[in-house]
Amino acid sequence: MAERPSGPLAMRHFRSEVVPVPPPPADAVLLRNIFVSVAPGARAVMQGAAYRRQLLPGEVIPSSVIAEVVAAPPGGPEPGSIVGGAGGWQEYSVVPTSEIWPLERVGELSHHLGLLGRNGLTAYFGIREVAQLRAGETVVVSGAAGGVGHLAGQLARVAGAQVVGITSSAEKNEILRRQLGYTATVNRRSSSFADDLRAACPAGVDVYFDNVGGPVREVVLPLLARHGRIVCSGVTAHYDADRPPVGMTDIAMQLIVKSLRMQGFLVADYLPRWGTAQRELHALQEAGELTVLEDIRHGLDSAPGALIEMLAGGNIGQLAVRLAPDPPGW
Repeated sequence: MAERPSGPLAMRHFRSEVVPVPPPPADAVLLRNIFVSVAPGARAVMQGAAYRRQLLPGEVIPSSVIAEVVAAPPGGPEPGSIVGGAGGWQEYSVVPTSEIWPLERVGELSHHLGLLGRNGLTAYFGIREVAQLRAGETVVVSGAAGGVGHLAGQLARVAGAQVVGITSSAEKNEILRRQLGYTATVNRRSSSFADDLRAACPAGVDVYFDNVGGPVREVVLPLLARHGRIVCSGVTAHYDADRPPVGMTDIAMQLIVKSLRMQGFLVADYLPRWGTAQRELHALQEAGELTVLEDIRHGLDSAPGALIEMLAGGNIGQLAVRLAPDPPGW
């Protein structure tokens, strides 16, 4: 990060540096990154709106990575093994051993950032555990073409729900309906957005899987049915603004009069169950029940522009940057 953004993210907020690769300390590993993730959380840490501390100018943009182990302490992972980790937008990352995890050789390697990574796990536990979804209910997903949203909507469909997706374009809506099996879609940029959403949910909304917050949430809230649930997965509408959008002043009353439940969560809350969830997600994908959408860019210099494009609503599915070829066996 070259400077802390004020308002929408721009290329001037980034700079590229070439530095020597440092030897890892005794409690860390040296990774050669194959994929780095491009996610809204990278923007959130720039303003401190995340569970990480606020990023300082001159620090590396943090990111989930898929990488090859180059060097590790005794008892650590074998050099040449492939791991996931909490690294950064770098060709090489030094990461504490506590912040990497081995990858099972299933599925495509890139899927371990999306379907089998934090995006897929967020969608899985958000739908299965937080929403406590029941067949026949109506689910609305905002940011429905994003890395988390496109999987959350499909998992809701698999569970027998009617799924309504909110995106930023007619093109994305077409993909959700034709390829992912969404029941209906609406464009949040349409002048008739509120009316379109109401028409798509004639019986009300039982579950709102919220990836964006802001004005979209204000439109959805009045449509929630009694005992509805709001799953707070992300607030991308807040990340790229000088100050967070003003929310509904009567949100507490909305929760009370309809007996609504509103809950946030982190995938780390469910860490002991990640393996089970990953196996089920992979099985659903293999059975043709889940379609994975990916947007893979190439070269580290493409990462800043990709994040700017994402925050403007320009990506579909998991967004990542490839830095090296897949290793043999993937």
